[in-house]
Amino acid sequence: MKEVKGEGLPQPVGAYSVAVESESKGFVFLSGQLPIKDGQLLKGDFKEQVRVILENCKKILEAAGSGLDKVVKVTVFIRDMSKFSELNEVYSEYFTPPYPARAVIEVSRLPKDADVEIEMIAEK
Repeated sequence: MKEVKGEGLPQPVGAYSVAVESESKGFVFLSGQLPIKDGQLLKGDFKEQVRVILENCKKILEAAGSGLDKVVKVTVFIRDMSKFSELNEVYSEYFTPPYPARAVIEVSRLPKDADVEIEMIAEK
């Protein structure tokens, strides 16, 4: 296992790697990403929060030699399921068919009191 590192990537807010690469199997596992831009947690505009997360995920995947087009599984943790359609609207700007497998789970609370967190698994 190898930690994914690179210039300008979001930093973990706890004891975990932003992403790790399975060198023997050719997969990249992204930890849950919060809407952090320029070191600050975004609040307010939900669609912008999702865009920031997906842009950060894109950068992390590229640093690992992968990309959004190689994502096979996405898990979204959301504090308010009424935002599901907004999530889908932004999500469809970043992913095209065949879409990755995905789960969206409503939770009561996320780290840093974020509104949304997204994790991914991608092929190398």
